[in-house]
Amino acid sequence: MLTRVDPGLGAEAKTGLAPHAVVIGAGLGGLASAMRLGARGYRVTVLDRLEDPGGRGSSIRENGHRFDLGPTIVTVPQVFRELWQACGRDFDADVDLRALDPFYEIRWPDGSRFTARQDEAAMKAEVARLSPGDLAGYTKFLQDSERRYWVGFEDLGRRSMHRLGDLIKVLPTFAWLRADRSVYAHAARRVKDERLRMALSFHPLFIGGDPFNVTSMYTLVSHLEKAFGVHYAMGGVDAIARAMVRVVEDQGGLVRQGAEVDEILLKDNRARGVRLSSGEIVTADIVVSNADAGHTYSHLLRNRGRRRWTRRRLDRMRWSMGLFVWYFGTEGTRDLWPDVGHHTILNGPRYRGLVRDIFLKGRLAEDMSLYVHRPSVTDPSVAPEGGDTFYALSPVPHLGHRDPVDWAAMAEPYRAKVQAVLEEQLLPGLGARLSASQVFTPETFRDRYLSPHGTGFSIEPRILQSAWFRPHNVSEEAEGLFLVGAGTHPGAGLPGVISSAEVLGKIVPDPAEVPRS
Repeated sequence: MLTRVDPGLGAEAKTGLAPHAVVIGAGLGGLASAMRLGARGYRVTVLDRLEDPGGRGSSIRENGHRFDLGPTIVTVPQVFRELWQACGRDFDADVDLRALDPFYEIRWPDGSRFTARQDEAAMKAEVARLSPGDLAGYTKFLQDSERRYWVGFEDLGRRSMHRLGDLIKVLPTFAWLRADRSVYAHAARRVKDERLRMALSFHPLFIGGDPFNVTSMYTLVSHLEKAFGVHYAMGGVDAIARAMVRVVEDQGGLVRQGAEVDEILLKDNRARGVRLSSGEIVTADIVVSNADAGHTYSHLLRNRGRRRWTRRRLDRMRWSMGLFVWYFGTEGTRDLWPDVGHHTILNGPRYRGLVRDIFLKGRLAEDMSLYVHRPSVTDPSVAPEGGDTFYALSPVPHLGHRDPVDWAAMAEPYRAKVQAVLEEQLLPGLGARLSASQVFTPETFRDRYLSPHGTGFSIEPRILQSAWFRPHNVSEEAEGLFLVGAGTHPGAGLPGVISSAEVLGKIVPDPAEVPRS
């Protein structure tokens, strides 16, 4: 028998009239799920091991600087507005979202640059400036991207793909769209300039995918940017997470930080609660795991034989890359680097070779490419007056390769290399201006987020690891267990994890139909 623990909710909870849903993890997927479950009439308890909500979307502070730890932009704001609307709320009343123009600037070692904007005429002007002969191909690429958006995002991304029949029905469409072709291969068919090929194919890296192997369905990101823009939430993604917590609490739900779930408890092959690392048991009528799918199956269900998601199957999966992130603050620099905007991508001398080292060889290369985030140009509140807040992100191998990087030894030397690249290519004089510094390595992601192999984005979104092939939102291992977040369908990235909660809302039974514990 499980010992019932009163989840400490409102009056309705104590009457026991509504079924109780436990959500594991207060990441954005977990919080979005809690919001949708609360709107459906469930009593909801969210349990999270960290001290603050948001998971990868949380923040840290040092010397007056606030650092967004993970995602920094919102590319499909309507998924948030629809989520709030489902709860009878107004997203824009709770979150101050600002459109960015430009979105980002890409820089290459030869000194050339590409500025991405929402305006199609401005984008075509950028393409024509770099490679006039590729303008017609770029126009075709945008058309390709829109077709894949309607299939991949608006259709497949908003419904469950846990039935094999769901996959079979879309195979002809996948064949027509050449989903077997990689993002890079598709871009290479449309444009000839290698810089443009990179600019049109790098987006899968933001969701943990190798552009040379991830399905060309992910070219849809170019349409997302063109159609909906790129936005920044004032206060960072952390502000969105905290607004989500307020909605959950206003619904009568409970969000418990510092409560680590150690095991999902089953009775008669049905999820009936969780055991915390403290030994406390919280009973439930359904369980939703926003923990990484790999962690859910390998650890949270470790005492149960699994039919599909065995350790052997998980070990055969291809996982996303790891991330090295240097969070740093500067003083007296607000006007020092006027040509450095909110987002900058610094390319190393290699593209294909560097990606191969990261994903396939598992080797920490001598060269690097960097994504640089400078939110203080949009949101001065993230830094002390006159200063700046940055992070520089470098994709690196995850910890599951044969000879993993010893980050205890390499973290500081690699940080110094990142600083040297920044001083040479983007932020001259950086070293003399530093006022805060923290580093996250794949080991941090493993320990802080319980991410298998220290990956940044869970399972890599290759074609045979997407849709039906990905861990399902409806678990096949136990009744009443559901999965959301980056490791399940539709995948990583803010639109993906928020959409996973939308899928959950369509497949979770009505409260009156749930077998009670």
